[in-house]
Amino acid sequence: MRYIFSYLVFSIVFFTHATAQKKWSLLDCVNYAMENNIGIKQTALQAKVSDLQLKQDKQGQYPTLNLNNNYGVSFGRRENPTTGIFEDQRFFNTGLNMQSSVSIFNWYSQKNRIAADNLEVKASYALIDKQKNDIALSVASSYLQLLLNVKQSEIVNIQLQQSKQQLVNTQKLVTAGTLPELNAAELEAQVARDSANYIAAKGNTEQSVLSLKNLMNFDAAQPFEVDTPPVEKIFIEDIASLQPDAVYNLALANMPQQQFNNYKYLAAEKNKNAAKGAMMPSIGAFGGLNTNYIYFKSAIPNFAATGQFIPSGLIVNNGANTLNVLQPEIKENGTFRNITPNPFFTQLSANFGQNIGIGISVPIFNGGALKSTYQRSKLSLKSLELTKEQDNQKLKQDIYTAHSLAVVALEKFNASKKSVETAERSYGFANKRYAIGMLTTLELITNQNNLLRAKLEYSLNQFDYVFKMKVLEFYKGMGLKF
Repeated sequence: MRYIFSYLVFSIVFFTHATAQKKWSLLDCVNYAMENNIGIKQTALQAKVSDLQLKQDKQGQYPTLNLNNNYGVSFGRRENPTTGIFEDQRFFNTGLNMQSSVSIFNWYSQKNRIAADNLEVKASYALIDKQKNDIALSVASSYLQLLLNVKQSEIVNIQLQQSKQQLVNTQKLVTAGTLPELNAAELEAQVARDSANYIAAKGNTEQSVLSLKNLMNFDAAQPFEVDTPPVEKIFIEDIASLQPDAVYNLALANMPQQQFNNYKYLAAEKNKNAAKGAMMPSIGAFGGLNTNYIYFKSAIPNFAATGQFIPSGLIVNNGANTLNVLQPEIKENGTFRNITPNPFFTQLSANFGQNIGIGISVPIFNGGALKSTYQRSKLSLKSLELTKEQDNQKLKQDIYTAHSLAVVALEKFNASKKSVETAERSYGFANKRYAIGMLTTLELITNQNNLLRAKLEYSLNQFDYVFKMKVLEFYKGMGLKF
């Protein structure tokens, strides 16, 4: 038992250590989210239901075959199946019945239903792809936000270390009597502000981790570390190859939402044709086999002639005379005999019957149900057509908007790059002037903060540009490439 406990402890420690060592790339995060997302699992179950409905409708093309077998005991007064006399008797009976039927022609109603179900299955799987796309975009956005926060934490930390080093240098100069104590006090305040900024940046990073875990349906208590590739190495396609009209044409054919709408619309067309066919006469064939067996035991009296003749109640007229017709007198002789039916298999053979035929079903009046179903199917088709058009318009609007935002993001990114270069030169000059006493501490801090803001804005614009380009690539059907 002690060894088992030790093994379990070792396994838990090893698993925790292995989990902590794993670095999650974007692809890892997306795949994990797709495998564990509850919404996708529910939609996958619905797709399986659609599969079952399709299989059921396909099997409906084949003849039906049913075997019925019943057993029973009858009590009380009823007709004796042998004598035809009503009497108090108990009978045991069993019957076998086999029936088959098949649809011969129904104006392709069943064929259209099968085609509609097949399209519904495809629509279900397209819906799964749509949910996966939505999750992939959400995870990518959260992943990039986390990378941005990590990057900004690094920038703020560098700023903090620079402020600390400046404070150390200034304190030495204050001790030497070269600078006043006010300079050191101002830098101490700057170090405090930079420390607060760094703590806030770390807090934003932790919140981003929790947000990403939530999207992935990952246990919030488990260790989690993302792989942080340099943003400069993230592949980005040239914006010239992502013109909105070309991207839109590709998206119409590739985006799962558009595929889902197409399948639903085509399925509605087939359902409309099936509803129309249901209003027409249908032809079917049927056939069956049946037999039965009955068992009873009845004692009936024996009868014998007395040798006497009695009037039968009939009269014969021979033209001259009218004569009464006599019949032999028969009375019970006081003895009884048992009557039992034929053996089991003899009865089954003797009672074996067959039937076969063709039936025509003509819907004449059924409360308007069939006509109402047909009218609803036409309205449903029209509604899906409008939905399809609306989603296509929205897709086009989203793509043109994404392209416009990507162009703006690129311009902001280029502008912030120049801003960082200018702020770095200004901060370099300020450091040199501060070192020779030509610049106050407050002016140095101002230049340092300007550089920090420029770097933060640069990183924000850089990640924003990358994400907006990834959205355009996603619409084009390239997937997520990092």
